Amino acid sequence: MIKANNIHFSYGNLKVLKGIDLHIQKGEFVSIVGASGSGKTTLLQLLGTLDKLSVGDLVINSKQINKLDDWALSKFRNKEIGFVFQFHNLLVEFSALENVCLPAFIAGKNKKEAEQKATEILTMLGMQERLSHKPNELSGGEQQRVAVARALINSPAIILADEPSGNLDSKNAKDLHQLLLKLNQETGQTIVIVTHNNELANMANRKLEMVDGKLIS
Repeated sequence: MIKANNIHFSYGNLKVLKGIDLHIQKGEFVSIVGASGSGKTTLLQLLGTLDKLSVGDLVINSKQINKLDDWALSKFRNKEIGFVFQFHNLLVEFSALENVCLPAFIAGKNKKEAEQKATEILTMLGMQERLSHKPNELSGGEQQRVAVARALINSPAIILADEPSGNLDSKNAKDLHQLLLKLNQETGQTIVIVTHNNELANMANRKLEMVDGKLIS
């Protein structure tokens, strides 16, 4: 599903990633751990096509990412990759249902189709009673479930999560960890998570560690 070969990335003169090789199979659940500043989030942003490589090759779901122009890359990202971040990044003026629908609207799906799919996902996540609630009417755990639903709306091949439980209390964090594991087991979606949470990291099929811009097993 993901083939990253000799990935380098720099911010100006600062070398952040120093020759990353990473192959992830379809359906794998992979966690990436490491100290702050080791390059974990930068690697996840590159895998999510949010940043462009300085050096190296990246193939995701058979697409050569570094050969795509900006329009093709944006379309690919919307269709193939779902993002879950530490901070939910929900739009405060929209309801839970509307927030989840946004990536589907961007993909060109009609309102009825998008709302039906969003309702199904939110119901699966136990949010069927909260569809019309806005973010400030939801708990932190509920907001993160909305963010997960938004990541799933276009049935992406890959879910990328950056410290997804970092802003949650222990109970909501545990619930989210179980939810991600269930999604991986039941839908077969490939999941890559950057985390400082050892419980979540150890639930993965494979745990990798980043040290000074390099990956070690």
